[in-house]
Amino acid sequence: MHIVLWIVQGIVALAFVGAALSKLTQPRSQLLENKWMAWANDFTEGQIKLIGLAELAGAAGLILPMALGIMPDLTRAAAGGLGLLMAGAVVTHVKRREPAAPPALLGLLAIAIAIGRSI
Repeated sequence: MHIVLWIVQGIVALAFVGAALSKLTQPRSQLLENKWMAWANDFTEGQIKLIGLAELAGAAGLILPMALGIMPDLTRAAAGGLGLLMAGAVVTHVKRREPAAPPALLGLLAIAIAIGRSI
């Protein structure tokens, strides 16, 4: 189970790093050119950057505390926070009648990590 959790943590962290970097490095206008980022119409540039920062911090929190052995409980907190962030993403996508499966899957995996690291 330990190895499976590390694999899932790595995959989820990579997904969040990729998502975060796109939000942090591209202006809102460029994000809106991507049909999968239409949700950005509902958010300001600053809000999008804040979401990106939260995703990046969460990704770091999934890996670093446990890997370094420093406050490993932070991994559970990061996973729970990412789960909540993805719950908000699901609500946004559903309201916009957009596919909500990707954020739902990432959110469920994050919650599974939080639970798995609590056992």
